[in-house]
Amino acid sequence: MERQQLLMLPGPTNVPPRVMRAMMRPTINHRGPEFEKLYEDILENLKYAFQTHGDVFPISASGTGGVECAVGNLVCPDDRILVPVHGVFSQRVKETVEAFGGKVVQLPVDWTTAPSVEQIDEVMEKEKDIKASILVYNETSTGVTVRDLRRIGEVVKRHGSLFVVDAISILGGDELPVDDWHVDVCITGSQKCLACPPGLALISVSEDGWRTITRDKDRRHVYYLDLLKTKDSASKKETPFTPSLPLYFALDEALKILREEGLENRIARHKKCANAFYDALHALGLSTYPEEVNRSNTVIATNNPKGIEDRAIRDSMRQKHNIVVGGGMGKLRGAMFRIGCMGIISEAEVTATVAALELTLYDLGYPVTLGTGLKKTREVFHA
Repeated sequence: MERQQLLMLPGPTNVPPRVMRAMMRPTINHRGPEFEKLYEDILENLKYAFQTHGDVFPISASGTGGVECAVGNLVCPDDRILVPVHGVFSQRVKETVEAFGGKVVQLPVDWTTAPSVEQIDEVMEKEKDIKASILVYNETSTGVTVRDLRRIGEVVKRHGSLFVVDAISILGGDELPVDDWHVDVCITGSQKCLACPPGLALISVSEDGWRTITRDKDRRHVYYLDLLKTKDSASKKETPFTPSLPLYFALDEALKILREEGLENRIARHKKCANAFYDALHALGLSTYPEEVNRSNTVIATNNPKGIEDRAIRDSMRQKHNIVVGGGMGKLRGAMFRIGCMGIISEAEVTATVAALELTLYDLGYPVTLGTGLKKTREVFHA
């Protein structure tokens, strides 16, 4: 029989059996009372996950579709949009803005670090007519988290602009109180820290966001991803178009699990697992790609050991240990491997991954004392 792989990717993640079973529920009428109750529960629990009193909606699309939804509803031709570019996904944000006719004010940032509040403030002081700043909170391609996010939100709002955050690979795995951090539009994906199958984008909108969307509705170029349609339908406990019902069932269950665990507990769990990974990697003599102050709790980006290609590491872990980790992206392809630390991550998954990595490095001729990394993980989890 085919063995189930342990997915230690930066998404999709392992999915709890409860969530997988939820997708086997019988199909229901998405214009009937059963769906109304389902949708009402999902919307309420999404507010909890986003820590917002505003609107949050699921959209049948990938995370990239969620970004396009945000951009398409906010960006009109010739609007000036600030986009810090510090990795593959922030580069995609830039390209999405350009696809909708926006004029990008680009802030190039070294990929090992993150945009700072000082850099954002300096650009916005110089460029007085920026409609919105769109920032990738957790750059999945580099394992970099923007630790200045709260302060950046304050600066963006002080300059009278909208603050849009791509939190696809971090919401639910690290701090992000959407309302308190002045985020007008926030996007995440179902297949990351919420431990749900891929296929849903989740997006929140503030009152300032709605004012802009409504004011500019005749200048936008969206149809399927029109948030005004989505909001109008949600007032009737419906979606504007046919939803992916199995994924809605799964999301409903995943959000219930989040409530049971508690958001603070989930964030703390992700942080502890990340610390265990980092301590183990350093004990094995490996280095992480980001500067330590900006390293992620959900994506562990590790430089290749000298003389060993990441493809050899990833192939060995998959073929011999049935554990799947990711490679580098963009200009970092072939230079690193990335371990996902999100979703239902726990001591068991961390320990299995570190053990497999130790054995893999040993087999590939890297000088490693077996048990060194495992000792560090145990110290973290049993301190």
